[in-house]
Amino acid sequence: MSSLLHITNGDALTERLKSLELKGDIITWREMLCEGKTLTHVGSESFWKTRFEFLNKNYKVSKSWFVEKTLKEYRSLCNHKQQDQIVLWFEYDLFCQINMLAVISWLKTHRKYAKISLVCSGNEDDTDKMYGLGDLDDAYLLQLFENRTELSQDDIEYADYVWQLYCSDNPIRLENLTDFGNYQFDYLSDAIKAHLRRFPTIKNGLNDLENQVLRLSVEKKPKSKRELLRTVLVNQGVYGFGDTQFERIINNLKPLYTSFDPVRLTKKGKEILEGNTSYYSRIQDNEAYLGGALKYNFLYNTESDRILKL
Repeated sequence: MSSLLHITNGDALTERLKSLELKGDIITWREMLCEGKTLTHVGSESFWKTRFEFLNKNYKVSKSWFVEKTLKEYRSLCNHKQQDQIVLWFEYDLFCQINMLAVISWLKTHRKYAKISLVCSGNEDDTDKMYGLGDLDDAYLLQLFENRTELSQDDIEYADYVWQLYCSDNPIRLENLTDFGNYQFDYLSDAIKAHLRRFPTIKNGLNDLENQVLRLSVEKKPKSKRELLRTVLVNQGVYGFGDTQFERIINNLKPLYTSFDPVRLTKKGKEILEGNTSYYSRIQDNEAYLGGALKYNFLYNTESDRILKL
């Protein structure tokens, strides 16, 4: 009789799965590896030290919270050595896809003989809407579980390879990946493209998300910062970011606003949005990482969809 372990993308899904009374234990992967510096050896002491430093500096995460929420759950994963069937529950967006790569990389090293399968939601009907696992009803979730995708050794090796590239100091290597279609990751290609668009553009020194925040500020004319935040969350496409991540982005752009009540850009803010001037030198942060690469060592060319090294 084989034993089952579920690894989920967050607490909300963990609670859902508990209520569905699926066989097996459940571990929650509590990280956001799409932001801040990452190291290739997932779970190593230096990996967690690097992650804590980023979360503490940028999100005021305390050591006790980090130990209690993230490390305790990770140690629980380490202690689940017996399960020979591991089911990963992740979604189509960048946030989830990067976490998924890291988990598969860890499993490749530490659970060599386990059978790994994937439940991944996204394009679930004939509309353009992309569905998170939380958007689906219980019957549909169970159906996804029954029809889960078994990952071959090649799939596992590939996910690990993409993770190594994500953690490397040169995103151009990620850009040159073209063989996504040969593997069982339907949403990885779009997530990686979205990741590359997070490097500052040649046009104005802001990245895709920062430009989107300014654009929505002008087009939607939100009446408050809260409304701007809601608007950005709804219109973010494949990023999968939460409130706190967008609050951080908005705070970095604060000098480009005359007011958040209602939301109004400065003259400079409008000029930057229109690409008439650049904000690069003001927003540049020599300690900002995306994966293993320094964010401001590269520029994204929106004309050619290519990355350039400075």
